[in-house]
Amino acid sequence: MRKNTILRIFFYCWAFPNTFIGLIITLINKISGGEERIVSGVLEVHGAFISLLLKRCIPLKSDALALTLGHVVLGQSLEILERTREHERVHVKQYERYGLFFLPLYALATLVAWMQGKRPYRDNCFEIEAYDNSTIDYF
Repeated sequence: MRKNTILRIFFYCWAFPNTFIGLIITLINKISGGEERIVSGVLEVHGAFISLLLKRCIPLKSDALALTLGHVVLGQSLEILERTREHERVHVKQYERYGLFFLPLYALATLVAWMQGKRPYRDNCFEIEAYDNSTIDYF
């Protein structure tokens, strides 16, 4: 096996606990008529259930357009998935770096930003990295 293949398998396994959450949401979305596709090794999911989930369950001042869970990206629509792809792929890399620790670290970074009187979402260090390494600026 080539070294790159072994590394890819490791990253998928390391991020899998978070990806599993995304796969459960994907299944619910599929049952409710949503769609998914694989783009560059990442499952992108959209549909009415995902749109409702992002609009109602993510505590932001405005609607969340997309959300990454390991190697699954949830988006309100196919167009939004395409528009946010670069930004969300930075989050995929963060999941590959931190694995199952990513979600607690993300929550901690949000709390730290809030306690410092900053914007909890936009000044979260993980979002700063994603915005700095993508051309999108949708918030």
